[in-house]
Amino acid sequence: MILKDWTDEKAKAFGRETLSFAHDLHERPLFTDEGLAAALEAYPRARLGVFTMGEDPTDWTTWRKGSADGLSGEQLLEAAKTGRIWLNLREANLYLKPYADLADEVFAEKEAMAPGLKTFKRDVGLLISSANAQVFYHLDVPLVSLWQIRGVKQVYVYPPKAPFVGEEALEKIVLRETAEQFAFDPAWDAGAQAVELVPGRMVTWAQNAPHRITNGPMLNVSLSMEFMTPQALMRANVIYANGVLRRRAGLRPRLAPGFGPGNIGKLAVARGAKALKLQKPNERVLPATFRLDAAQPGVVLPV
Repeated sequence: MILKDWTDEKAKAFGRETLSFAHDLHERPLFTDEGLAAALEAYPRARLGVFTMGEDPTDWTTWRKGSADGLSGEQLLEAAKTGRIWLNLREANLYLKPYADLADEVFAEKEAMAPGLKTFKRDVGLLISSANAQVFYHLDVPLVSLWQIRGVKQVYVYPPKAPFVGEEALEKIVLRETAEQFAFDPAWDAGAQAVELVPGRMVTWAQNAPHRITNGPMLNVSLSMEFMTPQALMRANVIYANGVLRRRAGLRPRLAPGFGPGNIGKLAVARGAKALKLQKPNERVLPATFRLDAAQPGVVLPV
């Protein structure tokens, strides 16, 4: 068993509350230096996310994309060890067989332990990040669980409601009019759940709950597992439909849970709007503004 402290109570709250679990993934050789370097070497370089960021948790515009052309897997790992770098191997389960096998194992166990749970659109991402690095305040459209493998980090989870995120702001993100990162007020920390993640701990939270992350003073390795369930997909489509109805019909729809008649109708609206391409997404494409060099590990250099 991967998860060590699953209970019936946690199964009932899964996907709706912030929950913490114990796991044993950190004990696997997949996550040694050699295993991480091999993953970085094998992962498609064009898809590798290489980022750096500032220190102010309110200044999310300092999140910058970089280039690591020509660096080996070992050199990329060394850059994360010595710099202020965040390496993101999204959908590692689609490109690396060990992570595809891991995804099958983890989600099969989740579905076996939570009666009625059905997961799909699975994205298992490998995150390798530097000491004291951070991820700014943001939210995700799918459900998420974050598994700590190496190092220590603090995760701050905020309720998915105003003032932390309003319904119209949520619609903009689901419609891809804006980025998942958005303005953060430090006063909101009073309403957050702070979770310390150490190796062998996992945390998951309610769908669309805003969160931010700060690393401790050491290399961090984590797995981000995004996925959908029928309930989560319905919520995403209802939010999408609400955004369309607000923009196209001048209505003021409200977000409600479940599979009631109103939401079934909104599901049809969302599907129709997508088929007709009524909403044009405003994709945020970050240009590469820095590069990494094997001769200067971890140093952010101009492109």
